[in-house]
Formats: sequence, structure tokens, C-alpha cells
Amino acid sequence: MSATPLARYSAWTRRGDFIFLSGVIAVDPSAGKIIRGFADLPAAVGPTIGQTGEFSVDAKDGPILAQSWFIFDRIRATMEDAGGSMADVFKLVQYFRNLNDFPRYNTIRRQFFPDTPPVSTVVEVSAMMPSEDILIEVEATAWLPN
Repeated sequence: MSATPLARYSAWTRRGDFIFLSGVIAVDPSAGKIIRGFADLPAAVGPTIGQTGEFSVDAKDGPILAQSWFIFDRIRATMEDAGGSMADVFKLVQYFRNLNDFPRYNTIRRQFFPDTPPVSTVVEVSAMMPSEDILIEVEATAWLPN
């Protein structure tokens, strides 16, 4: 499932050889659900991204790890819809509610970009829509020749 807009805007657009993705957050609009932790992901994913089975650890790390994975999985699916792949993504703009989440987020980003990481901008913001449960938003730009 690719990224689906929450309002009246495009999830992505092509301009020449470039693909521009709108900011992606961890929301599944078809289910009306915000991704809040490991339980909101497919069961097999949690253990691959840091789920320990220890409540206190998973309650603290789960939200940022789960949201990060969900966002990159949506970016991957959107790039595939556009005819490309994650390897075509060359730039990310990442908006965090709390920059202390960056190290855990970065472990997930590394899984989706195992070779050359995209150039990046990281910004801390005070709030994001539609809820305070949203911890991160990621905007991507890709080069995909016609």
C-alpha cells in the first residue's frame, strides 16, 4: 500500500525525471488508524526492527521504531507505484517532534537504505497533524529518468 493523502493533495508527482513525495506520516487512512507501536504493524515486522518482548522497552522504543518502519514502507510502495525503488530516492527531509528519537529512527532508515544513504535534512518541530501521536514525518525526492 503506497502513501495515501489524508486531505486534498497528491501523495506524489513527477516533474521531468524527478519524483516528489509529499510528507509521509504513520497513518493508515483506509483503517482510520495512527501507528502507535509494534502491535499496529504486521506481526513479523516487530522483531526485525527492535521489538524485544519486554513491555517497558517496547513501550518506550516501539512508537518511533514502528512509525519509522511504516513511513519507509509507504515510501517504498509509493516509489514502486511511480515505477522506481528506494534506490532512486536521493533526498529526505525529516521532521521530528523530538530529536532524541533520531538514533532509533536511523536504525530503521539504514534498513531501507543499506548502501548509499540519501542526503538529509533533519528538523525538530513543535507539532504535526493530525495528532500529537505523530512523532515523525518524512518527505522524499527521487530521480527516476523517464
